[in-house]
Amino acid sequence: MQSRTGDSDNIIFIGKKPAMSYVLACVTQFNRNQETVVLKARGRAISHAVDVAEVVRNKFVRDAEVRDIKIATEIIDGESGEKLNVSSIEIVLGKKQ
Repeated sequence: MQSRTGDSDNIIFIGKKPAMSYVLACVTQFNRNQETVVLKARGRAISHAVDVAEVVRNKFVRDAEVRDIKIATEIIDGESGEKLNVSSIEIVLGKKQ
């Protein structure tokens, strides 16, 4: 769970921590009156990001909705120099108007 300063305070990078860690981060951002919260994940963490978004929407912030979903493929260098394609997702959650 990382959060950067400045304009990207509302970005949560999904990794290997338990889902509830990321859910808590989302709820905290909404409680700080963030208009939107962005969940970002790559590779195997994509399903984890979807789980986090659904738990936030259905259990903790009932007036949250999915505003946007972006999917992409990133090309990264592997350990032995080969190029690897890694899928990524960005889920934008916001409170209903």
